[in-house]
Amino acid sequence: MASTHHAPIEEHPDLMELRARHDRAATTPRAQMIEALALITGLYLAASPWIAGFNGATTLAITNLIAGIAYMLLLGGLGSSYERTHSMAWAAAVIGIWTCVAPWVVAGDVAHTRSITSNLITGAIATLLAIAAAVAATSAARGHTEGRRGIRDHDDRRAMPLGRDDR
Repeated sequence: MASTHHAPIEEHPDLMELRARHDRAATTPRAQMIEALALITGLYLAASPWIAGFNGATTLAITNLIAGIAYMLLLGGLGSSYERTHSMAWAAAVIGIWTCVAPWVVAGDVAHTRSITSNLITGAIATLLAIAAAVAATSAARGHTEGRRGIRDHDDRRAMPLGRDDR
């Protein structure tokens, strides 16, 4: 009876290939552009009450500050840890949608022309950027599985030890 040595899961070839694919996807100009625009959008969202001049509406100002910081944290780490944060892009899309409806939902009389315009434009941009990040991540992951289909059987036979029936 032969003993088999199992390498740690971090050294599994499929996992290493997936990480390499995510690293390549994070360094594309498209991914870098999405990340930069997302950071600018989140920063504007956080500061929008003071930039657009509706900081007197404190509930909306606090909501935008929190949503902007959360948005930057969710999409801002794409370059450094793409494989772990790409799936959070859908949560960032929800923040973008929330930004669009916030002037009518938060407590107080905050639905004014400035706040509505700022939140609708910022929310739409935030949602589109988050969807673009999620689609890019999904296509990177899908390329991993599609690229392996023709090779898998051959690689699995070569990597597995020969049994009695295979000799």
